[in-house]
Amino acid sequence: MRLHELKAAEGATKARKRRGRGQGTGLGTTGGRGMNGQNSRSGGGVRLGFEGGQMPLYRRIPKRGFTNRFAKEYAEVNVADLNRFEDGTVVDFDLMLQSGLVKQVKDGVKVLGNGELEKKLTVKAEKFSKSAAEKIEKAGGKAEVI
Repeated sequence: MRLHELKAAEGATKARKRRGRGQGTGLGTTGGRGMNGQNSRSGGGVRLGFEGGQMPLYRRIPKRGFTNRFAKEYAEVNVADLNRFEDGTVVDFDLMLQSGLVKQVKDGVKVLGNGELEKKLTVKAEKFSKSAAEKIEKAGGKAEVI
């Protein structure tokens, strides 16, 4: 079989409904909308989440807490992930982005202390956890807050 010989299986494709194209189609006059009512009119129907006047689900469920609009969101990098760099490298945001360590640009990078570091690196980031800063300095490197 070749690419130009491919064909859909028998009964796999179905013709779309052509509404409002005469009585013989079975979808003439009303176009499959029924006789009267809100949904038969142009622009008719109810908004998303409307339940006919009953208190909608999104208003019945209790609400808790709030979202701080000014909270900073940091991309997280573990100390163990920094072992991929060579000794003496200055690891900053751009290098992390190029190497695929950080995938998304957020408000900055926070280095966390999971794992061990065997390389001597100078790491530049917006934030460090206490354990991460200790591990970087124990390995002979520097943790610089930008």
